[in-house]
Amino acid sequence: MAASQLLDEQDDIDSGDFHVMVEDRTCPQIGRTHPSPDTPSSGQVADKPNDSKPTRLARGFRKALRKNQDYIRITIPKSSVSRLPSEWWKTGIAFIWAGFNLILTTVMITIIHERVPDKSVNPPLPDKFFDYVPRMEWAFSVTEVNGMILVALWFIQWLFLKHRAIVGRRFFFLQGMLYLYRMVTMYITTLPVPSMHMDCAPKLYGDSHGKIKRVLQLVSGGGLSITGSHLMCGDFLYSGHTVMLTLTFLFIHEYSPRSLFWRCYHVICWLLSAVGVVCILIAHEHYSVDVVVAYFITSRLFYWYHTMANNQALRGSPHNYLNRTWWNLVFNFLEKNVKTTVPCTFSRPVSLPSACFKNPCKSYSKVQSTRDE
Repeated sequence: MAASQLLDEQDDIDSGDFHVMVEDRTCPQIGRTHPSPDTPSSGQVADKPNDSKPTRLARGFRKALRKNQDYIRITIPKSSVSRLPSEWWKTGIAFIWAGFNLILTTVMITIIHERVPDKSVNPPLPDKFFDYVPRMEWAFSVTEVNGMILVALWFIQWLFLKHRAIVGRRFFFLQGMLYLYRMVTMYITTLPVPSMHMDCAPKLYGDSHGKIKRVLQLVSGGGLSITGSHLMCGDFLYSGHTVMLTLTFLFIHEYSPRSLFWRCYHVICWLLSAVGVVCILIAHEHYSVDVVVAYFITSRLFYWYHTMANNQALRGSPHNYLNRTWWNLVFNFLEKNVKTTVPCTFSRPVSLPSACFKNPCKSYSKVQSTRDE
């Protein structure tokens, strides 16, 4: 029975008059009378709940109304301003920033390579780690393999993040900043080779065409020794391999849940990163100070940026000295419309059309089934 029909019946109930006939059957006999067993006493009548016909009808009406209520879907309009807007165009700018500094760093490596002193004239500087740990030739290949695994894991994880646009521009901005700092440090201080085993490519001096060819070769090979693209010397302070091993692990850990499965995943990624960093030193490819400075700059820059990004009160506070960083204007540009902490939620990388998920069967609701009956 539909709810409208029940309402009509209730109107009829309210408009009707109900008469209660009380029949007094007193015994004509003189003397003491006894109440009939079927007749309740006055106390029993008072204690018995009101179970008259109108009450029963009202109770049945309420039950029927709860059973046959119509479910109306009310669409609440979303706020026109999202607290976590994607803004892919900003992510594109951050990607260009990272790519520009990467190419500029390779150009700087080509320039610095011409200034590296000959190892026969300037031998490697003393390093405490090298004094106690002999060189292992295979160690640097382990570093680069671990780095590629971490980059691949982070890329897959990033693809499935719901707010991948925000996270992506943070990663690209920090990567570009770290390459910019590295370009400055290795230009102002050129260190000799850290080990006598290193064979640097011959110097080109004024051959501009040859230098351009080396830049393209270094970019195409990803700057990895196992691809045969990195034959130049001078890019020691600080270690670019340490930067990528540290940065990828920090982003993997920051933008993933904290359940037991993910904690095991974090431990594996941490081991890949830590083993890769240690193998740099075992291979004698960098001085110890190169690795320490790289880790310190990468981790501090990551923590400073995310401290400002995840604490809205710090952005406008006059007592926040992090606002005095020279890249604060760029930070405000990238994070201006991000009003809350980015949650660790996942979604499909590509949104499929809604028609793919429609049920071909006829929809059948509870209200319709009740009314049809």
